[in-house]
This record gives sequence, structure tokens and C-alpha cells, in this order.
Amino acid sequence: MSALLAIDSLELAYGQVPACQGITLSVETGEIVTLIGANGAGKTTTLRAIAGALAPRSGSVYFEGRDISRVPSHERTNMGIALVPEGRHAFPFLTVRENLELGGFKFRRDAAKVRSLIEQMYTMFPRLQERSAQNAGTLSGGEQQMLVLARALMSEPRLLCLDEPSLGLAPIVVQEIFRAIKAINAKGTSVLLVEQNARYALETASRGYVLQTGSIIASGRCEDLKQDPRVQEAYLGRSAARAVAMSGVQA
Repeated sequence: MSALLAIDSLELAYGQVPACQGITLSVETGEIVTLIGANGAGKTTTLRAIAGALAPRSGSVYFEGRDISRVPSHERTNMGIALVPEGRHAFPFLTVRENLELGGFKFRRDAAKVRSLIEQMYTMFPRLQERSAQNAGTLSGGEQQMLVLARALMSEPRLLCLDEPSLGLAPIVVQEIFRAIKAINAKGTSVLLVEQNARYALETASRGYVLQTGSIIASGRCEDLKQDPRVQEAYLGRSAARAVAMSGVQA
């Protein structure tokens, strides 16, 4: 059985400037997979290529076994790929409900379906229901992140791509967002999670990939990646790396 998402030897660039080289990864149906790395490693670039916002220089993107490397982004949305970009990007002068209605655009000819999806979003994120008539720009950062998550889910994606969902949020809100991600996955949506907070990412996902300067330098089960000295040193702190070294665990 083929993976839900498979990327093979992807080469990405902005104009003549190379950004990623030889990216190969996969996401199986029902999985949460994380992509971690420092700023500038190529994480967002990879997600943009998956969503169709950046055409690959070479290599292929497959979704449900179909090569979608040249398929436009709106068609990928209809196929079941949703991207929540870094920085939230709610429509600030539209209400919470209007933002959600836009997320359900593919179902625009079925008003009852859109209403049902909105009610599901309100059940998952009660604060959005409380603020249904408020303009999105008046929400807190955490509430806006809930809104863009819910807006993406309005398209009923098979694969949800999340770019730095914890960025700029208070720790207690981060915990709430990651609980929501797990709940979304438990309902059957596969998740590809790009996240600088490696601790949360490795605790949430089952498998992971580590990007460094545009290339994958490590991959595997998250439990194994936590023991990799490169991951320990770069993303989990020096004390964790020392603890692994002292315990005799090898990379």
C-alpha cells in the first residue's frame, strides 16, 4: 500500500538560489510526522512545495499514489491537502464565522454541509463559538491559531500540513494547540508538522525527519530521534545530550 504522501528526491529553489536538495520523506495514512530544523533549514519551503505554492526544480510529490508535482495548489486543496502557514494569516476584517465559511469554499454549493462543519469546529474549539461574530483581527494569538486550524479543517483534508503552530504563543496555549493537533489526528486526519519546538514535536509525532541546510540529515521513529546526539545537542539542549552520552546510548 502506497503512502498517503511521498516526496522523492525533491530539489527546490527560489529563482537561481537553491533551497532544498534531495528531500525524500513520506506520511502514511493516520500518521503524525514531524519535520524539525533550525530557521532557514528548508522546512517552510518543503511545505510550500507539498501545497503547490512552489514548483520543484526536480523530483516528485505523490499524493495517494498520484504524481501531483505540477498540479496547482487549488486542485491539491480539493484532493485533500490543507496548509496552515506560519504566522496564522486569518482574515482580520472578517468575522470568525466568515473565516470558517471561506475555509469551506469547496462545499459552497452545500450550505447545510458548511453549517455542519462550522458546528464541528465550534465543538472542537469552543472559544471560536464564543467569538463567532468578532473580527478575526481582534482575537488573541492563540485564538487566531485555533481559527486558522479550524479554517483548514473546513475543507475536510486528508493531510494537514502545519507550519510552526506554536510560534509566538504562551506555553499554556501551546499545550492547548498540541492537544488539538492530537485530537484532529485521532479523528483520522494525517498531519505533517513543521515545528521549531522539538520537544513538543517529538512527543506528538510518531516519526520525524531532521532538516539541516536544505537536506535531511536524520530520520526515524521519534523515540529514536530523541536519542540521536545531533538532535539532543541542536534541539533538546546540552544537558540532554550529556545525559545520553553518560548513559552510553549510541546514535
